[in-house]
Amino acid sequence: MSGIIEQFLFSASITGPICLMLLLGVFLRRIHIINDTFIDIASKLVFKVTLPALLFLSIIKSDSISDSSIPLVGFAVIANIAFFIFSTFTVKWLMKDGSQNGVIIQGAFRSNTGIIGLAYVANAYGNEGVAIAAIYVAAVTVLYNILAVITLSPKNQQPDVNTYKNMLISIIKNPLIIAILLAFSLHEFSVTVPQMLLHTGQYFANMTLPLALLCTGGSLNISELRHDKAANIISSSYKLILCPLLITLGGYWYGFHGLELGIIFFMSSSPAAAASYVMARAMGGNATLAANIIALTTVGSIVTCTLGIVLLSSLNLM
Repeated sequence: MSGIIEQFLFSASITGPICLMLLLGVFLRRIHIINDTFIDIASKLVFKVTLPALLFLSIIKSDSISDSSIPLVGFAVIANIAFFIFSTFTVKWLMKDGSQNGVIIQGAFRSNTGIIGLAYVANAYGNEGVAIAAIYVAAVTVLYNILAVITLSPKNQQPDVNTYKNMLISIIKNPLIIAILLAFSLHEFSVTVPQMLLHTGQYFANMTLPLALLCTGGSLNISELRHDKAANIISSSYKLILCPLLITLGGYWYGFHGLELGIIFFMSSSPAAAASYVMARAMGGNATLAANIIALTTVGSIVTCTLGIVLLSSLNLM
C-alpha cells in the first residue's frame, strides 16, 4: 500500500505544479487580473522569445546531447506518422459525417510538446531532460505542420504548391526551430557563449513555463464543451489514451527505457496543441471544435498523465 502511495506522490510532484498553474490562470482570468489582451501578448512573448531561449540554453548547457539521440528523433517521427495514419483510418470509420474529421484527427495526434510536454519533462528530469526533449520537439514541430495541412485540406481539394510553400516558410521562420538549430550548431562546434548572454537568456528561460501555463489556464473555456460532444470525446480519447498508450508501448518495444521512454510518454500524453486551433481556423475547419478539444485534453491530460506516471514508475520503466 505504501508503495502505491509513494508512486502517486511522485506522480503528483510532476503533474501537480502544472495543474495548480493552470488553475491559477483560470482564477486570475476570472477575477480580471489577466485578460485576452494579456494572454495574446504573453503567448507571443513565450513563442517568440522565452521558449526559444529555454530550448537554446538547455541544449548548449547539456552534456547529454550526442549521436545517441538520433534513434529518439527517428522513433518520434515514425511513431507519430504511424499514429496519424491509424487515426485517419479509424476516425473515418467511426464518423460517418466526415465534415469534421480533419479537426478530430489533428486533435488526436498533435500534442502540445512545446509547453505542457516540456513542463512534464522539466518537473521529472530537470534541465537534462529538457535538453533531450528539445530534439523531440524540433522533429515533431515540423512533422505536425505537414500532417495538419494534409488532414485539414478539404476532401475535394488537394494541398497546392502555395500551401506547402507557405508551410515551409512558416517552419523556416519558426522561432523554436531557429533556436534549436542555432544551439545545435554552437554545441557541435564547441562555441563558447559569453556568460553575460547566458545569464540574460536564463532570465527569459525561467519565465517560460509559468507564463505559458498561466496563459493556457486563462484561455480555457470549459463551458464551450457542450458543442460537438461526440467529435470532442472521440478526438480527446485518442489524444489522452490511445496516443500515449500506443506510442509509449512502441517505444518500450523498440528498446527505450528510463529518461528516453519517459520523454516519449510525456510528449505523447500532453494535450492537443494550441496551434491546432490556429491551423483549423486558417484552413476553414471547425475552430470551435478545435478549441473544445484543446480545453478537454488540457484538463484531462493531468489525470491520464498522472495515472501513466504511476504505472511506468511502478514498473521501473521511467
